[in-house]
Amino acid sequence: MDKSDETLEEQELDLKNTKSFWYADWSFPIIVGLMSAGVFAGTSMYFNYGTGAFNEVAFVAMLKAGMTGGSYGACAAFGASFLFARVLEGSLDGILDLGGSILTGVGLGIPAILLSMNIKEPIKSFPLALLTGAIIGILIGFVIYAIRHFTLKQSNSTFGADIMMGAGNDTGRFLGPLIIISACQASIPIGLGAIIGAVIFYACKKPITGGAIIGAMIAGLFFPVKV
Repeated sequence: MDKSDETLEEQELDLKNTKSFWYADWSFPIIVGLMSAGVFAGTSMYFNYGTGAFNEVAFVAMLKAGMTGGSYGACAAFGASFLFARVLEGSLDGILDLGGSILTGVGLGIPAILLSMNIKEPIKSFPLALLTGAIIGILIGFVIYAIRHFTLKQSNSTFGADIMMGAGNDTGRFLGPLIIISACQASIPIGLGAIIGAVIFYACKKPITGGAIIGAMIAGLFFPVKV
C-alpha cells in the first residue's frame, strides 16, 4: 500500500510506532542483553547448584560432561558454532533465533569457552554472571544492528538469507566426530562408549551427535575420569 493511501490516523500510528521502545532499532541490543543476562545467570546456577540451565537436556549434558570430565571442547565448539551461525542468520534476515544464539551460544558455548580457559569467576559468581551475560548480549545485538544498518538495510535483497536459515542446526549435525574425539581424549572407555553410541544412532538413522553424547555419559558412569 502506498504511503499516500494511508489515512491520517494510520500515519500517526506509524509515527508513534517508530518512536516506541519496542519498534526502535536501538532497543534491540538492550533486549538481547537482558535475555542473555538471564540465560548466562541460569548457567551459573547450574554450575554452582546443578539446576537452572536454560537449554535442552542433551545440550546441557555436554556442559555436565565437561564439568565432570574436565574437557569442555565439545560443548564450546557446539555452542560457539550455533552462536556464530545464528548471528549471521540474524544479520541477514533480521530474525534472531533465540534457541541457537542465546540459549545454546550464550548459555553453553561461551561459558564452556571460559571454563576451558580456566576462567571460572564469571560463572561462579551470580552477580558477575548477570553482568557478563548482559555485556555479551549487548555486543551481539550491536553486531547484528551494525551489519544490517550499514550493509543489508541499504538494499532490498536478503543476500542469501534463505540459505542461512537453519544453518545452526545443519552445523550441529557435523559435530559428532568432534565429540567422539573429545571423548577419546578424556579416556579410552569413554571414547569407546561415544563410538558405540554414535554407531547405534547411525544404524537407527538418527544424528550421531546425540548417540556419542549418551554413549560417553553411560561409559563415564562406569569408568569415571579421575580429576
